[in-house]
Amino acid sequence: MADRPRRGARAAFRGWRSRRPFWGGLLLALGGGEILLTEKASLKVVMHIGMQGLAGYLLPGLMVLLGLLILFNPAQRLFYSITGVLLALGTWLTSNLGGFFLGLLLGVTGSCLAFGWLPDQEPRVSRRKRRRQARAATERPAHEQDGEPTERPAQEGELTEGAV
Repeated sequence: MADRPRRGARAAFRGWRSRRPFWGGLLLALGGGEILLTEKASLKVVMHIGMQGLAGYLLPGLMVLLGLLILFNPAQRLFYSITGVLLALGTWLTSNLGGFFLGLLLGVTGSCLAFGWLPDQEPRVSRRKRRRQARAATERPAHEQDGEPTERPAQEGELTEGAV
């Protein structure tokens, strides 16, 4: 009995996730978070390249914000994803080579996924299901597929096989 509410919540989450570029927004936000974490690394690890200070924290912070905006406002995903990829590339100079490449790659990948997401697509059918449907269609004769016989009844004035 306790499993039912969890199934309902899981189905609701899947429905919410399917109506937005979920993985793109999540990867962009995770990339920004990773870059912010590398800013807090010890001084032996941190490479001070380029502008330090506010820009080192501002760009990854905006990446996190844009990732969340992509999740919660998918109508503006094109603007958010283009801005996100530019910010991710900007962290190369401002934030330890883009969080030692990992945050930069996560941000660029997430932005590209969000940019390429199309909201009105039909659900994808797996290869296995397509094969099963094709196999079922070839195994059944054509007259059984529609549930109607392929022979039509004789019209007035037509000759049938038995009537000569």
